[in-house]
Amino acid sequence: MTQGFDTLAIHAGTAPDTATGARQVPIYQTTAYVFRDSDHAAKLFNLQEVGYIYSRLTNPTVSALANRIVALEGGAGGICCSSGHAAQLMALFPLMQPGTNVVASTRLYGGTIQQFTNTIRKFGWSAKLVDFDDPKAIAAAIDDNTRALFCETICNPGGAISDLDAIARVADRHGIPLIVDNTTATPYLCRPIEHGATIVVHSTTKYLTGNGTVTGGAVVDSGKFDWSKVPGRFPSLSEPEPAYHGLTFHAALGAMAYTFHSIAVGLRDLGMTMNPQGAHYTLMGIETLSLRMQRHVENAQIVAEWLEQDPRVEYVTYPGLKSSAYHNLAKMITPKGAGALFTFAMKGGYDSCVKFVDNLKLFSHVANLGDTRSLVIHSASTTHRQLSDEQRAAAGALPNVVRLSIGIEDVRDIIADLDQALAIATA
Repeated sequence: MTQGFDTLAIHAGTAPDTATGARQVPIYQTTAYVFRDSDHAAKLFNLQEVGYIYSRLTNPTVSALANRIVALEGGAGGICCSSGHAAQLMALFPLMQPGTNVVASTRLYGGTIQQFTNTIRKFGWSAKLVDFDDPKAIAAAIDDNTRALFCETICNPGGAISDLDAIARVADRHGIPLIVDNTTATPYLCRPIEHGATIVVHSTTKYLTGNGTVTGGAVVDSGKFDWSKVPGRFPSLSEPEPAYHGLTFHAALGAMAYTFHSIAVGLRDLGMTMNPQGAHYTLMGIETLSLRMQRHVENAQIVAEWLEQDPRVEYVTYPGLKSSAYHNLAKMITPKGAGALFTFAMKGGYDSCVKFVDNLKLFSHVANLGDTRSLVIHSASTTHRQLSDEQRAAAGALPNVVRLSIGIEDVRDIIADLDQALAIATA
């Protein structure tokens, strides 16, 4: 019987410890694991048997977290790694070769645009940034060297909703995977695989952990993509892999090829390992994910409606508002609510935004989102500062715009804090 979301959030990927009966997942604080004998060791290294070798590759606590996230996303397999940025590189790594490119949304988080625009060029990869609201523009950007499409479910910072079904149809027509960053939606609000995504990535630092304690990332594979369909397109998966003694991952491992390549080659050689204590914090956070997301969404809707009626505010970008261009799309992609991340524009421009941020009391001014606490940042001067004016405008990070991550405090206190800071900033 298929279990419900709340049951999976508490039980998936875990069981009482066989040695002690411990009900919570133990923190396996170890670097290595004793082999039964030489034959056992050889089978593990040949991927003939599943088990633990070294914690840079796999660790029981981290594996429990990966399995839980896979269950919540409805995937076939997955891995956890050290951060959301690490997850993005890990997601691309099995797909890319020097000279290949990824077509990505212009509305991505500023750090992701930086990573895709500059850093991945050091690997010989490149990215084309286009408006993902326009399927024709996406298709026009795809060429013979394109290996993936990349977007966010709920875009950071502006809260725009991606039409995952339409984007997935473009990806399918061109025989390439769609990678979706589901950080801001979480699998509670949206399961991108059900909308045609091939791979889902997360910064587990955000809503999945929910308490601002640890960084982490996750990559979930749907297991549905045929990596061998087009000869030569994905050689790391469809041809003998020289980085793993000539194993052809897709032929040998089928639906689990991408996941095992990410472990056996990606984590082994890139070393973007999640620590087991961090995994433990995130496992505990996920147990209350649905309860927290319900309150996040409820509070965000009330706050957005209040801000939209305030004469000191030019506009609010929350998709839960009827005035939003993404309102109807949000009902299809995130039917339980449009998340808790959005921006609003202040009358008075850049200086008023800075004064507003500096005078908030309840909100924390941090470069993070998805905490139980309400958070604020002025994207143009921080997270999107390294981008050009055109890139900031495309991402919705204009000089007079502030990003809010609405927490789960009493909504009356959230509004009171916003009200007093707006009064000072616009006096």
